[in-house]
Amino acid sequence: MALTREQARRTTTVKTEAAGEITLAYYEAGPLDRGGDRGGRASDRHEIPLVMLHGGGPGASSWSNFGSALEGFAASYRTILVDQPGFGASDKPPVVGNYYRFSADAVVALLDELGIEKVHLLGNSLGGGTAMRLALSYPDRVGRLVLMGPGGLSLNVFHADPTEGVQRLMDFGANPSKEALRAFISTMVVDQDLVTDELVEERYADATAPGAREAMASMGWSFYNPETAEDGMLWREAHRLRHQTLLTWGREDRVNPLDGAMVALKLIPKAQLHVFPRCGHWAQIEAADEFREIAVGFLSRHVEKKRA
Repeated sequence: MALTREQARRTTTVKTEAAGEITLAYYEAGPLDRGGDRGGRASDRHEIPLVMLHGGGPGASSWSNFGSALEGFAASYRTILVDQPGFGASDKPPVVGNYYRFSADAVVALLDELGIEKVHLLGNSLGGGTAMRLALSYPDRVGRLVLMGPGGLSLNVFHADPTEGVQRLMDFGANPSKEALRAFISTMVVDQDLVTDELVEERYADATAPGAREAMASMGWSFYNPETAEDGMLWREAHRLRHQTLLTWGREDRVNPLDGAMVALKLIPKAQLHVFPRCGHWAQIEAADEFREIAVGFLSRHVEKKRA
């Protein structure tokens, strides 16, 4: 039986320098321990937990991005899906500085609250940018990185900016409607049968919930504000990343197109790239089984160095 949102959901209050006290929502599951309960620490198949960070479109949340993937990854890892600040059931404070750093600091505060020293990070789009900023700012807290069409690191060599997906995101921001949201979601996937009325309704409710539009505007401005935009250009710092990094891309990604992977692949010393055919921006949904196999295989090769 699939794990439900209610069974997996948790909340906790953390404190960060930029945002003060904020409540973050997260969802957790893990391998069955000897007593039959999920989330056991001592009996996890892999000692280092896995944190998943969602994308940043209207109505996005950790559950909307990764809820369907949680059960599969939790068979191998203590898996934690985090609603980043401004999204899902987490608080929606104004963004201070660039969003990637703002969110990375909040995620680290959550790890501190949960008593977790080190994690693997898996981030999609906006979450990929947060994951990379966290790894750059707190390198000892991160094992391996899986970055899915990551924001900030994706530098479009041939495609125009804004891309089709980003333009439709901006269209929704200017005129929020279910039609505009459906047009945005349609750029996420190749298989248009995945763009269901139920999905549109669920995402629209989240996108128009109290504080959601203001939070998205604050997040978006942090990438255009001349005082904070440069901090989000993570490709300029890619050469500093020393972690083993798996870049994954859908070949037909219309949000962060595949050519955006080339600079990251060249600059990150320990990067490798896997491309999913007939797949858009949501590989965890369109290529679910293959994505899980590739990601778990990559993460399982991590060997923690023993301290003397």
